[in-house]
Amino acid sequence: MQPLHILLLILAYFSVLIFISYVTGKSANNTTFFKANNSSPWYLVAFGMIGASLSGVTFISVPGWVEGDSMSYFQMVLGYVVGYAVIGLVLLPLYYKLNLTSIYTYLQDRFGNYSYKTGASFFLLSRTIGAAFRLFLVANVLQIILFDAYGIPFWVTVSITILLIWLYTFKGGIKTIVWTDTLQTLFMLIAVGVCIYTISDEMKISNIFSYVADNELSKTFFFDDVNAGNYFWKQFLAGAFIAVVMTGLDQDMMQKNLTCRNLKDAQKNMFWFTIVLVIVNFFFLALGVLLTDYAQQNGIDAHKDQLFPIIATKGTLGLATALFFLLGLIAAAYSSADSALTSLTTSFSIDILEIDKKEDAIQQEKTRKKIHIIFSFVLIATILIFKYFIADASVIAKIFTFAGYTYGPLLGLYAFGLFTKLNVKDKIVPAICLIAPVLTFLISYYSKEKLGFDFGFFVLVLNGFLTFIGLYLIKSTRN
Repeated sequence: MQPLHILLLILAYFSVLIFISYVTGKSANNTTFFKANNSSPWYLVAFGMIGASLSGVTFISVPGWVEGDSMSYFQMVLGYVVGYAVIGLVLLPLYYKLNLTSIYTYLQDRFGNYSYKTGASFFLLSRTIGAAFRLFLVANVLQIILFDAYGIPFWVTVSITILLIWLYTFKGGIKTIVWTDTLQTLFMLIAVGVCIYTISDEMKISNIFSYVADNELSKTFFFDDVNAGNYFWKQFLAGAFIAVVMTGLDQDMMQKNLTCRNLKDAQKNMFWFTIVLVIVNFFFLALGVLLTDYAQQNGIDAHKDQLFPIIATKGTLGLATALFFLLGLIAAAYSSADSALTSLTTSFSIDILEIDKKEDAIQQEKTRKKIHIIFSFVLIATILIFKYFIADASVIAKIFTFAGYTYGPLLGLYAFGLFTKLNVKDKIVPAICLIAPVLTFLISYYSKEKLGFDFGFFVLVLNGFLTFIGLYLIKSTRN
């Protein structure tokens, strides 16, 4: 695949996105940017959320994960189903009842201003790091297969990546993203389908399902070792809680749901999104089995996050596979990153600056545009920092591990707010939410070193539990 082919594909792809941005951004204001005027069709939101949930990280890392951990990731995917049910039946009714723009406004009503700012701050940290992780992965791939050939340095690659996102989101915001995510999800799923077809054809596989089922890498459920990180109940429960916090307590994902016309539409969106997401994740894992076997049979030395990109772009699968892989990768990455940039702008504008309470409509829009630009630079800076600190472990594992420490306090805050009627000493809440992750890290570290018990992704539950206990200890008698 020649660099020129890649460059033309990227230019054509973003031309389509910018055209969509132009159409959806007409007469856009802050209400359009933040909530799409509550006019999004639920089926578009559901389909588009698939791409945003999977991202470029899943596109690359999940297939690469199979070699070392078989299909154990599917245990977590099944846990997602429980988490999404909680979102649809508990959280969405709450958000629609309160008519929220930012979901963290709930914390202000329930506990007070310090709790509100703490919850929003943890989201801003979590989403900034998570989005930067995802974009780092894609920027690395683009650097290797395209920009190195033109002698363009990595920092320019990153800057171009963020600039393109800003270019098609700065005006229409979430309204534009609902439509672009739909298109990007379609591209991503087509890319996966093409890659599965071409690699199975190359390996002369007549029945993909039988091949995967009979493969030693297809082992999915692990009940043997309770101390292992891939023990079923650890991953299943962690998946349920990860779904709740990384979707239901995440402004990025919930902002799309809140653009639906009403609660009923939002719940339909969540129901169908769950079903399709489980199926799509299964196909990613099946692709991982095929890629691992293909690499071994053809002497290709590629592992983890390098497995899929190297086979797709430098193997013998043809130009069409390489182009579809790149299209799918870009689509998956940008469907996650564009909404991240928009949600960061929304949360900082509404939760931290509270522009909806202090400024007139014109000034609100000016402030929002400035924040949008600032967060673009924040993402660039964060990605460049990761360039020097990312290790060789799968990126998806890093994101979920990091999420356990940053989303845990949010889990504790919302659990305490929803399942108790107790109040707290609001000014002490920030300290509790900082202490809980530190204690979680220490317990997790010494548990693994001294007892041989690996919490794995279950650190999220531990962190949320410690936050909950801390909030109980600072309960207040005020009404």
